Amino acid sequence: MSKGVRYEKTGHVAVVTLDRPEALNAMNLCMHEELARVWDDFETDDDLWVAVLTGAGSRAFSVGQDLKELAERVRSGTAGTATFGSRGKPAWPRLTERLELTKPVVAKVRGYAMGGGFELALACDIVIASTDATFALPEARLGLMAGAGGVFRLSKQLPWRAAMGHLLTGRPMTAQRAFELGLVNEVVSADELDTCVDGWVADILRCAPLSVRAIKEAATKSLTMPLDTAFSTRFHWEERRMHSRDAIEGPLAFVEKRDPRWEGR
Repeated sequence: MSKGVRYEKTGHVAVVTLDRPEALNAMNLCMHEELARVWDDFETDDDLWVAVLTGAGSRAFSVGQDLKELAERVRSGTAGTATFGSRGKPAWPRLTERLELTKPVVAKVRGYAMGGGFELALACDIVIASTDATFALPEARLGLMAGAGGVFRLSKQLPWRAAMGHLLTGRPMTAQRAFELGLVNEVVSADELDTCVDGWVADILRCAPLSVRAIKEAATKSLTMPLDTAFSTRFHWEERRMHSRDAIEGPLAFVEKRDPRWEGR
């Protein structure tokens, strides 16, 4: 990977690092293009079962869109008009729009998670934050729109008035407040952040990878379904899990009192 994104694989874990600490990990077009290649690879590599998304340095997870680059594009007349999502723009689809991605993604957040950085965290399945993390969608203060899903996800993941309070004012929230509102799974000191994330990842890896994917797909797609429709729907990854060797391995390992040997295929 060139400067801007680091992509590392260790066993079944992918670590994706937004790597512009001098710019608080603000995301420019080059980074988005690299991230698209990263998520394509993560999605298709059968040996990768979970990803950790984080930011380089101690000051920020990411402050979102690189506004200096945006300003230059505005001056040159190449900015175009912004709307929801990235379809038709470089590096589509971005993580915030990969709605079919069923592998779990864990966000490790330290420092600022602002704008598009917060939207990335909202698109992850598990969010672990350090006590010094700050979350905000300040787009309204900039004449912009939280168009990478922030306006949609925050209003779905929070009580309505809590979401509107932050969306309409751009007010930030602390990590503790995000935890209280259910946006963050756990808040720990900066010194404990790596260990805490490693623990969550280890727990995911103890589970059958096809079960994890089936659960994420069913939970995500059934959100807007009536319960009777959800029960009668055939989900792709549940079909894969149901007919996999792992579906047999789990019960056998339990009866034989040993650790299961997952194949993930």
